[in-house]
Amino acid sequence: MHNLPNITPELLQQPDNDLVFADKPSAHKPRILLLYGSLRQRSFSRLVTEEAARLLDAMGAETRMFNPAGLPLPDSEDVSHPKVAELRDLVEWCEGMVWCSPERHGAMTGIMKTQIDWIPLSLGAVRPTQGKTLAVMQVCGGSQSFNTVNQLRVLGRWMRMLTIPNQSSVAKAYQEFDDNDRMKPSPYYDRIVDVMEELVKFTLLVRDRSDYLVNRYSERKESAEAVAKRVNQGTM
Repeated sequence: MHNLPNITPELLQQPDNDLVFADKPSAHKPRILLLYGSLRQRSFSRLVTEEAARLLDAMGAETRMFNPAGLPLPDSEDVSHPKVAELRDLVEWCEGMVWCSPERHGAMTGIMKTQIDWIPLSLGAVRPTQGKTLAVMQVCGGSQSFNTVNQLRVLGRWMRMLTIPNQSSVAKAYQEFDDNDRMKPSPYYDRIVDVMEELVKFTLLVRDRSDYLVNRYSERKESAEAVAKRVNQGTM
């Protein structure tokens, strides 16, 4: 450590393969929360999300969808608001998420952003999104675009989530559903299958290891300094 003068040696941990895989895998189904970004009666982001939920169920996951209708704007209500409390409970419950938004004016919708804005980085001592998996999708009214999924990736990183490599962008979504609101066979549908399959795999891989994977030197150092300050403080 002589060549690392800025390091506190006892707090620097060497990543260990045995520690990564130390915990016995959980036996319950992967828990996936799905969010969509439109309140339209025939919302294509909701229809795509429902297709994703069916696929996840078939792949052995347990799914729940949040209906954003009635969710207030951020900071316009207290966190005790029933819709806010419902959303936060679901975020704590899940081990992975799917975010699907329409693209509006080259960006995600306000409905989508409002849901994400109500998810805090911390709830007491718990970080409800840190270390959880995330799949991002979007639907387009016209030609294919990736503006929204790119934005969702930025937000996922900010929320300290593990955003999987694959993603879905459905162009001209109004053409991709039949009269029963089921998605037609297409490369777009196949891509959604790929994304959900990858999400389940990544969730199984990291859900029992997220605490270890997100254990950071800087936070161990901060905690150690806080403890030292408390223990060494003078008489109150």
